[in-house]
Amino acid sequence: MTSTMPANAKPTVELVVDGTARPLPVVAASEGASGFKVNTLLRDTGLVTLDTGFTNTASCESAITYIDGDQGILRYRGYPIDQVAEGASFLEVAALLIDGELPGAEALEAFEQTVGKNASLPDGFGAFLAALPADGHPMATLAAAINALAAWYPEVVDPRDGAQVDSATAMLLAKTATITAALHRRRTGQALVAPDASNGYVADFLRQTFGDAGGEYAAEPVIVDALEKLLILHADHEQNCSTSTVRVVGSSNATLFASVAAGVNALSGPAHGGANEAVLVMLEKIRSGSDTVETFMDKVKNKADGVRLMGFGHRVYKSYDPRAAIVKKSADEVLEKLGAKDELLEIAQGLEQIALNDDYFVERKLYPNVDFYTGLIYKAMGFDPAMFTPLFALGRMPGWIAQWREMVNDPATKIGRPRQVYTGETERDFVPVSGR
Repeated sequence: MTSTMPANAKPTVELVVDGTARPLPVVAASEGASGFKVNTLLRDTGLVTLDTGFTNTASCESAITYIDGDQGILRYRGYPIDQVAEGASFLEVAALLIDGELPGAEALEAFEQTVGKNASLPDGFGAFLAALPADGHPMATLAAAINALAAWYPEVVDPRDGAQVDSATAMLLAKTATITAALHRRRTGQALVAPDASNGYVADFLRQTFGDAGGEYAAEPVIVDALEKLLILHADHEQNCSTSTVRVVGSSNATLFASVAAGVNALSGPAHGGANEAVLVMLEKIRSGSDTVETFMDKVKNKADGVRLMGFGHRVYKSYDPRAAIVKKSADEVLEKLGAKDELLEIAQGLEQIALNDDYFVERKLYPNVDFYTGLIYKAMGFDPAMFTPLFALGRMPGWIAQWREMVNDPATKIGRPRQVYTGETERDFVPVSGR
């Protein structure tokens, strides 16, 4: 395959099939890798592209999030993640991702008020949650609850009606926090606490989660700030598994609720959303076992031992995950404020030091990712490990919504329908059961 660029012509690449060159139009990126279209490939050649895991396939054009995995760059709408995490609130970032620009003071206040007005759960919803097992995994309940919102609010389910989409957007941002807090309280056998938007989005989520029976909770500013940052860091990450799921489901004109619920289910898989929980399990195993940090890392290097190093490496990042440094700083601040000398943190720091200085890990580009320290912070805040992935979903909600809305408004959108390369039996005659 070669690239051609005649004067005054649009760029193309040439695919040579059986000696015949076929030009394929290039779609130029504003930054990063450009792509070439293969829409007519099957019609013109009888061939399809095969890209297992979609590692080299762009499913869409998007203006929301940019990642350069080699350089460790992550930007939301052009803004570097460190600047956004340090300077913005979670709802400010939500508005940025969804609308494309940072809101002014009045617009932000109006957005916050709209979200706040939608935080309460509808009549009968508490009974719906109570009908599900309290000890079931909260991700299953979260997906069911988000999907069920469409039954309570049929007046906001049309993806082609902008006003309805705006209402559904505010509902999802607000009610997902209320539902997530309810999941924690049900797991701990406590009555639900009603939302109060006057506290601010993150502070009130913590109050709903950890408040006493009367809803009283004195949130430490460092805890609120740390959780705000964690939610921002998880707000979007381009076309990952769950985001692609949201887009594919939405391409059928499914509701925003149904599409996001599908994203929650995709995120529930341990290969996607469960990594921070797996890191904590690994650290606990080191603490309670006979291994030192050094002997554990030796086992990681010896593939025969079958020991996996969780929280290191990333499908996209081939250098230090830009989110990981921010999370590490937050972990230090939270644990210092709580006065906790956390043995698991010391183990984590020991693993990181070895990985950053040992040629085995450096050559394989196994740097800490965002999940490595996240679980330690959640644990210090008082969250059960089973709640880690729902917190991920709460943070990712703005990104899912923004990606879905971009997909709906893109005139190039078609219903997602991948091809396959069939490798099964060719035609054969059916044999009745008596003859088998």
